[in-house]
Amino acid sequence: MIFPRPEWEKFRERIAALPMSAQWWKRIFLGNAMDVEIDATGRVLVSPELRAAAGISKESVLLGMGSFFELWDKATYDAQEAKAMQGDMPDVFKDFSF
Repeated sequence: MIFPRPEWEKFRERIAALPMSAQWWKRIFLGNAMDVEIDATGRVLVSPELRAAAGISKESVLLGMGSFFELWDKATYDAQEAKAMQGDMPDVFKDFSF
């Protein structure tokens, strides 16, 4: 996940407030977070460690998810999207108007 600073601070506070039973997940989310800069051409360099952890090899997909972004390996995203499209739409969308 990629957060603008204000959204990251909200997320960080929510994660930090979790109980000790979630300590390892707190470490995973907070301990692996990195600040990145956007260069003059609008690019963001994702560290090799984060690319490896996310399984991103060459092509990637950046998805706007409201208050944050998701960065996916393209092949992984395409496979997950195809799997989701073959299943039924979740019940929460039954009364949703498009």
